[in-house]
Amino acid sequence: MSRPVKITLGGQKLSLRTDAKPRYIKELADYVNAKIEQARAPGKIATTQSLALLAAMTIADELFQAREDKDRLEREVRERTKRILRYLQAEEEQQHRTASALAQSELVE
Repeated sequence: MSRPVKITLGGQKLSLRTDAKPRYIKELADYVNAKIEQARAPGKIATTQSLALLAAMTIADELFQAREDKDRLEREVRERTKRILRYLQAEEEQQHRTASALAQSELVE
């Protein structure tokens, strides 16, 4: 159910309609506002638009780095899973060979 949420971004008051929880939307706004403040160079005057664009670039960079980290972790998990499966299969085959050898030796005796 869509509901209105009021936030302030870059000094502008906005009213959004969203299905997300208001607290979550406000956390997002706080995060963006913090990035805008980080983009503000001390002693320099910048437009809200340029600060917003710099903040957007910073957030996009964070997103891309997070995606790369996620992809790298997924590859590592896949590789480790394959190694574990190969190890387990080798162990299973070894146990099967050992059991067969024991059974064969019992038949010979």
